[in-house]
Amino acid sequence: MTAFTHAPRHKPVRRAATIGLVAVGALFLSACGDNGDDMSGMDHGSGNNSATATASAAAEAGSTGFNDTDVTFAQMMIPHHQQALEMARLADGRASDSEVKDIAVKIEQAQEPEITTMQGWLKDWNEPTAAATGSMHGMDHGSGDGMMSGRDMEHLKGMKGAEFDKMFADMMIEHHNGAITMAGAEQRNGENADAVKMAGDIVEGQKAEVEQLQSILDRL
Repeated sequence: MTAFTHAPRHKPVRRAATIGLVAVGALFLSACGDNGDDMSGMDHGSGNNSATATASAAAEAGSTGFNDTDVTFAQMMIPHHQQALEMARLADGRASDSEVKDIAVKIEQAQEPEITTMQGWLKDWNEPTAAATGSMHGMDHGSGDGMMSGRDMEHLKGMKGAEFDKMFADMMIEHHNGAITMAGAEQRNGENADAVKMAGDIVEGQKAEVEQLQSILDRL
Protein backbone atom coordinates (compact mmCIF):
# COMPACT_ATOMS: atom_id res chain seq x y z
CA MET A 1 0.00 0.00 0.00
CA THR A 2 2.90 2.29 0.72
CA ALA A 3 4.38 1.81 -2.77
CA PHE A 4 0.95 2.47 -4.29
CA THR A 5 0.70 5.66 -2.29
CA HIS A 6 4.10 7.04 -3.38
CA ALA A 7 3.88 6.18 -7.10
CA PRO A 8 1.45 8.97 -8.10
CA ARG A 9 3.79 11.52 -6.53
CA HIS A 10 6.63 10.72 -9.03
CA LYS A 11 4.58 11.11 -12.22
CA PRO A 12 4.21 14.93 -12.07
CA VAL A 13 7.98 15.26 -11.54
CA ARG A 14 8.77 13.33 -14.73
CA ARG A 15 6.20 15.38 -16.65
CA ALA A 16 7.73 18.63 -15.42
CA ALA A 17 11.18 17.47 -16.43
CA THR A 18 9.93 16.57 -19.88
CA ILE A 19 8.28 19.95 -20.29
CA GLY A 20 11.47 21.64 -19.18
CA LEU A 21 13.55 19.77 -21.73
CA VAL A 22 11.11 20.65 -24.51
CA ALA A 23 11.25 24.33 -23.53
CA VAL A 24 15.05 24.33 -23.51
CA GLY A 25 15.10 22.67 -26.92
CA ALA A 26 12.69 25.23 -28.30
CA LEU A 27 14.83 28.05 -26.97
CA PHE A 28 17.93 26.48 -28.51
CA LEU A 29 16.28 26.13 -31.93
CA SER A 30 15.01 29.70 -31.72
CA ALA A 31 18.51 30.94 -30.94
CA CYS A 32 19.94 29.03 -33.87
CA GLY A 33 17.30 30.48 -36.13
CA ASP A 34 18.09 33.99 -34.93
CA ASN A 35 21.81 33.45 -35.44
CA GLY A 36 21.13 32.16 -38.92
CA ASP A 37 19.15 35.28 -39.72
CA ASP A 38 21.93 37.44 -38.32
CA MET A 39 24.54 35.62 -40.35
CA SER A 40 22.37 35.89 -43.44
CA GLY A 41 22.11 39.62 -42.84
CA MET A 42 25.87 39.84 -42.44
CA ASP A 43 26.37 38.06 -45.73
CA HIS A 44 24.02 40.44 -47.53
CA GLY A 45 25.72 43.45 -45.97
CA SER A 46 29.11 42.17 -47.01
CA GLY A 47 27.89 41.72 -50.56
CA ASN A 48 26.46 45.24 -50.69
CA ASN A 49 29.70 46.72 -49.38
CA SER A 50 31.63 44.81 -52.02
CA ALA A 51 29.35 46.06 -54.80
CA THR A 52 29.66 49.65 -53.55
CA ALA A 53 33.43 49.38 -53.43
CA THR A 54 33.50 48.00 -56.98
CA ALA A 55 31.28 50.82 -58.25
CA SER A 56 33.45 53.42 -56.51
CA ALA A 57 36.59 51.92 -58.02
CA ALA A 58 35.03 51.98 -61.48
CA ALA A 59 33.99 55.62 -61.06
CA GLU A 60 37.48 56.55 -59.90
CA ALA A 61 39.05 54.76 -62.86
CA GLY A 62 36.70 56.59 -65.25
CA SER A 63 37.75 60.00 -63.91
CA THR A 64 41.49 59.35 -63.75
CA GLY A 65 42.06 57.10 -66.75
CA PHE A 66 43.00 58.70 -70.06
CA ASN A 67 43.93 57.89 -73.64
CA ASP A 68 45.79 59.56 -76.51
CA THR A 69 42.69 61.54 -77.52
CA ASP A 70 42.50 63.10 -74.05
CA VAL A 71 46.18 64.07 -74.18
CA THR A 72 45.89 65.58 -77.67
CA PHE A 73 42.73 67.45 -76.69
CA ALA A 74 44.45 69.12 -73.73
CA GLN A 75 47.71 69.82 -75.58
CA MET A 76 45.93 71.39 -78.56
CA MET A 77 43.20 73.22 -76.66
CA ILE A 78 45.64 75.02 -74.34
CA PRO A 79 47.26 77.15 -77.09
CA HIS A 80 43.86 77.51 -78.76
CA HIS A 81 42.42 78.99 -75.57
CA GLN A 82 45.53 81.13 -75.06
CA GLN A 83 45.00 82.78 -78.44
CA ALA A 84 41.32 83.36 -77.64
CA LEU A 85 42.42 85.12 -74.43
CA GLU A 86 44.86 87.25 -76.40
CA MET A 87 42.10 88.29 -78.78
CA ALA A 88 39.66 88.97 -75.93
CA ARG A 89 42.17 91.18 -74.09
CA LEU A 90 42.64 93.29 -77.20
CA ALA A 91 39.03 94.42 -76.83
CA ASP A 92 39.99 96.57 -73.86
CA GLY A 93 40.59 100.05 -75.26
CA ARG A 94 39.76 99.03 -78.84
CA ALA A 95 36.16 97.74 -78.90
CA SER A 96 33.33 100.24 -79.04
CA ASP A 97 30.34 97.89 -79.00
CA SER A 98 29.13 97.02 -75.48
CA GLU A 99 28.14 93.49 -76.51
CA VAL A 100 31.61 92.85 -77.95
CA LYS A 101 33.13 94.04 -74.68
CA ASP A 102 30.82 91.76 -72.69
CA ILE A 103 31.59 88.67 -74.74
CA ALA A 104 35.32 89.36 -74.50
CA VAL A 105 35.02 89.34 -70.70
CA LYS A 106 33.03 86.08 -70.81
CA ILE A 107 35.73 84.43 -72.92
CA GLU A 108 38.40 85.39 -70.41
CA GLN A 109 36.34 84.17 -67.46
CA ALA A 110 35.59 80.80 -69.07
CA GLN A 111 38.82 79.91 -70.82
CA GLU A 112 41.52 81.00 -68.39
CA PRO A 113 40.44 78.49 -65.69
CA GLU A 114 40.12 75.78 -68.34
CA ILE A 115 43.74 76.32 -69.37
CA THR A 116 44.86 75.86 -65.76
CA THR A 117 42.75 72.69 -65.45
CA MET A 118 44.13 71.15 -68.65
CA GLN A 119 47.69 71.94 -67.64
CA GLY A 120 46.99 70.11 -64.37
CA TRP A 121 45.71 67.06 -66.23
CA LEU A 122 48.81 66.83 -68.37
CA LYS A 123 51.01 67.12 -65.30
CA ASP A 124 49.07 64.35 -63.56
CA TRP A 125 49.31 62.18 -66.69
CA ASN A 126 53.08 62.80 -66.96
CA GLU A 127 52.55 64.24 -70.44
CA PRO A 128 54.19 67.39 -71.87
CA THR A 129 52.07 70.52 -71.86
CA ALA A 130 52.92 71.28 -75.47
CA ALA A 131 52.15 68.84 -78.25
CA ALA A 132 54.96 67.47 -80.38
CA THR A 133 55.91 69.71 -83.31
CA GLY A 134 54.63 67.19 -85.83
CA SER A 135 51.13 67.18 -84.33
CA MET A 136 50.91 70.98 -84.28
CA HIS A 137 50.88 71.32 -88.06
CA GLY A 138 47.14 71.97 -88.08
CA MET A 139 47.32 74.80 -85.57
CA ASP A 140 47.36 77.66 -88.04
CA HIS A 141 44.94 79.85 -89.91
CA GLY A 142 42.81 78.18 -92.55
CA SER A 143 43.39 74.61 -91.35
CA GLY A 144 39.96 74.22 -89.78
CA ASP A 145 41.09 74.56 -86.17
CA GLY A 146 40.24 78.27 -86.13
CA MET A 147 43.71 79.46 -85.14
CA MET A 148 44.66 82.93 -86.40
CA SER A 149 47.98 83.64 -88.03
CA GLY A 150 50.43 86.14 -86.57
CA ARG A 151 49.52 88.47 -89.39
CA ASP A 152 45.82 88.25 -88.45
CA MET A 153 46.61 89.09 -84.85
CA GLU A 154 48.70 92.10 -85.84
CA HIS A 155 45.91 93.30 -88.08
CA LEU A 156 43.39 93.02 -85.22
CA LYS A 157 45.70 94.97 -82.92
CA GLY A 158 45.69 97.83 -85.42
CA MET A 159 41.88 98.10 -85.48
CA LYS A 160 39.74 100.33 -83.29
CA GLY A 161 36.05 101.14 -82.83
CA ALA A 162 33.54 99.59 -85.23
CA GLU A 163 36.32 98.17 -87.42
CA PHE A 164 37.74 96.29 -84.45
CA ASP A 165 34.27 95.08 -83.42
CA LYS A 166 33.59 93.61 -86.86
CA MET A 167 36.98 91.96 -87.23
CA PHE A 168 36.91 90.64 -83.69
CA ALA A 169 33.46 89.06 -84.17
CA ASP A 170 34.42 87.56 -87.52
CA MET A 171 37.71 86.11 -86.25
CA MET A 172 36.23 84.80 -83.02
CA ILE A 173 33.46 82.98 -84.88
CA GLU A 174 36.09 81.10 -86.89
CA HIS A 175 38.16 80.52 -83.76
CA HIS A 176 35.19 79.17 -81.79
CA ASN A 177 34.12 76.88 -84.63
CA GLY A 178 37.59 75.35 -84.60
CA ALA A 179 37.35 74.74 -80.85
CA ILE A 180 33.92 73.16 -81.27
CA THR A 181 35.34 70.73 -83.84
CA MET A 182 38.25 69.80 -81.55
CA ALA A 183 35.95 69.35 -78.55
CA GLY A 184 33.61 67.19 -80.60
CA ALA A 185 36.45 64.78 -81.34
CA GLU A 186 37.16 64.55 -77.60
CA GLN A 187 33.50 63.83 -76.87
CA ARG A 188 33.49 60.97 -79.37
CA ASN A 189 36.84 59.36 -78.61
CA GLY A 190 38.07 60.57 -75.23
CA GLU A 191 38.27 58.31 -72.17
CA ASN A 192 38.81 60.69 -69.26
CA ALA A 193 35.44 61.66 -67.78
CA ASP A 194 36.57 65.16 -66.76
CA ALA A 195 38.06 65.91 -70.18
CA VAL A 196 34.95 64.67 -71.98
CA LYS A 197 32.79 66.85 -69.71
CA MET A 198 34.93 69.92 -70.41
CA ALA A 199 34.65 69.21 -74.13
CA GLY A 200 30.87 69.18 -73.78
CA ASP A 201 30.95 72.49 -71.91
CA ILE A 202 33.12 74.02 -74.66
CA VAL A 203 30.75 72.86 -77.40
CA GLU A 204 27.69 74.19 -75.59
CA GLY A 205 29.22 77.49 -74.48
CA GLN A 206 30.98 78.38 -77.70
CA LYS A 207 28.05 77.49 -79.92
CA ALA A 208 26.00 80.01 -77.95
CA GLU A 209 28.74 82.62 -78.35
CA VAL A 210 28.99 81.99 -82.08
CA GLU A 211 25.28 82.78 -82.39
CA GLN A 212 25.75 85.95 -80.34
CA LEU A 213 28.78 87.03 -82.38
CA GLN A 214 26.89 86.43 -85.62
CA SER A 215 24.04 88.62 -84.39
CA ILE A 216 26.59 91.34 -83.61
CA LEU A 217 27.98 91.12 -87.15
CA ASP A 218 24.50 91.26 -88.61
CA ARG A 219 23.69 94.57 -86.92
CA LEU A 220 27.08 96.32 -87.27
